Amino acid sequence: MKFFKVINHVQILPRWVIFFLDLTAAIFAFLIAYFLYQDTKNIIFNPNDFASEFLLCLGATVISFVVFKLYSGIVRYTSSTDSIRILSCNLLTVIILFGAKLFVLAIRAPHIIDSSLIIIYSLLLFVGLVIYRTSIKVFFQYSRTAKKIKKNVIIFGAGELGIAVKRTFDHDLTTNKIIVGFLDDNPSKVGKSIDGVRIYKSDNLTTVINKLAVDELIIATPSLVSEKKSQIIELCLENNISVLTLPPAKQIMNGDLSVNHIKNVKIEDLLERAPIKIDNESILEQLKGKRVLVTGAAGSIGSEIAAQISKYDPQVIILCDQAETPLHNLQLDLQEKFKDQIYHTFIADVKNYERMRYLFEEFKPQIVYHAAAYKHVPMVENHPIEGVRTNVLGTINLANLAVEFKARKFVFVSTDKAVNPTNVMGATKRIAEIYVQALNNKLEQDNVEKRTRFITTRFGNVLGSNGSVIPRFREQIEKGGPVTVTHPEITRYFMTIPEACQLVIEAGNMGQGGEIFVFDMGKSVKIVDLAKKMIKLSGFEPNKDIEIRFTGLRPGEKLYEELLNDLENTMPTHHEKIMIAKVRENCFEDVKAQIDLLFDIVKTQHQFNIVKQMKAIVPEFKSQNSEYETLDHPSITITKE
Repeated sequence: MKFFKVINHVQILPRWVIFFLDLTAAIFAFLIAYFLYQDTKNIIFNPNDFASEFLLCLGATVISFVVFKLYSGIVRYTSSTDSIRILSCNLLTVIILFGAKLFVLAIRAPHIIDSSLIIIYSLLLFVGLVIYRTSIKVFFQYSRTAKKIKKNVIIFGAGELGIAVKRTFDHDLTTNKIIVGFLDDNPSKVGKSIDGVRIYKSDNLTTVINKLAVDELIIATPSLVSEKKSQIIELCLENNISVLTLPPAKQIMNGDLSVNHIKNVKIEDLLERAPIKIDNESILEQLKGKRVLVTGAAGSIGSEIAAQISKYDPQVIILCDQAETPLHNLQLDLQEKFKDQIYHTFIADVKNYERMRYLFEEFKPQIVYHAAAYKHVPMVENHPIEGVRTNVLGTINLANLAVEFKARKFVFVSTDKAVNPTNVMGATKRIAEIYVQALNNKLEQDNVEKRTRFITTRFGNVLGSNGSVIPRFREQIEKGGPVTVTHPEITRYFMTIPEACQLVIEAGNMGQGGEIFVFDMGKSVKIVDLAKKMIKLSGFEPNKDIEIRFTGLRPGEKLYEELLNDLENTMPTHHEKIMIAKVRENCFEDVKAQIDLLFDIVKTQHQFNIVKQMKAIVPEFKSQNSEYETLDHPSITITKE
């Protein structure tokens, strides 16, 4: 083993050493070729002929080495490209030798070399150069991994990408992974081999795992449907097998695939669903050439909305947020992706009416996507004043300005927590929903010309968003645990950020005003199961390598979220994943009066009275696991202090 350590510290050999090794290989090739030629032709050995033929072959070979710079490569990284260079070098050697022979024949000089010897020499030279270089590569590869624990890896997908993955590991001398098989759905490939590695039927995954003692599986099939992908990952997790995946094919099309591209599967890959179909032409018609405002643009939802609407060629996208650095970074990222799109960053707080009015006066946005909000349930529960000011007052500021400046559409991004709210955050979003819906109905009743159409969208948690459990769990796993879950029975609905934003844009496109759109969030997920899967995906064992600790429900937190997406409470739309919630309609004057009273109480800084008034506006608001539960008893009265 000490010998291998010495070898691993050997620096890249100088060019003259490689040239000397190549020349040595050429000498041996000539000697073998000459004695084979002599034996087959029954020719008596002639020292003069041997010397002249030896010098001629070596001279032609040296010229070819210099022309193709065969000595410039790094031998331990020999690849198929080097084999082509060696072949080209050999062909040039043959051309030189036959050229010399023809010249001698033309001037009727004595015979210098036989054609058979040229052919035998060139073949042996090619084989010799390839074998010695490959042997050095294999030797270095073995020396690098001699003490490493080998991992048996199987690749799902025997197409071009799968082959590229296999060869990437073959050429990486630092890896400890050994490709032991391929899996593929194509029956015409099953049973065949690629580079000596057998292709197995994908349906036999369990059998293959046991047969080949698989440690890792790499998914190298871009077209793999979400359901099949989830099944594969679930099966691997059950068998304690790590799952790796590649970035989207378009990200690696322009560059060589490297080991660094191959990452552990993320929980997003396990929970992702089939791609959403949206009406791109209709959205293009609504957004092309328009001035679009996105509030909360630096957040996870706002930034994705900005990115997605950039595809529809709006005249300008105004990115509004109070977070300076994230807003600046967002503009740089978007400008890099959409070079021809015009963006304007606008630092502002939606609570600041004068600042928002200036924005509308300056840009006169025609479409508004309002995603700015405080959304952390425990934080807003402890600071209801700021929750009301941002989520309610901020929305009202924007809604009133949109009407005044005749914006065509106002798309309000709400939350599933607004359904039968149990916390202040959900209640603030429900109050904002009530206001914009009542305002829309008033404009419709008054037959306002070119009125603003208000559309509300509701959805649950999005994977990877700011404040989501996913980034939190990921950080805790990286630190070695524990992973904290509030309750063993708590469940949540999840969708990816791009999916949620696609539905927001599609709902905004189809909305005629006054609707509250609810999204199909799929099946609810147990958070503790989510934590276990994330730990396994990271290569650890739950409650053995990383502890799962239950901390108790946080203030205002529900065990189960409600979406109102059952048939009794929703109406279908032309899009299978979008429904319209059936909610009570409110008189705008009554709503305005109640909200004005709420703002008056906000000025007193009296939190209990503020929440009490919120419960008056939203009768279904019943606090859970919160100090405000006492307000749900009728004996409590409002006092302005």
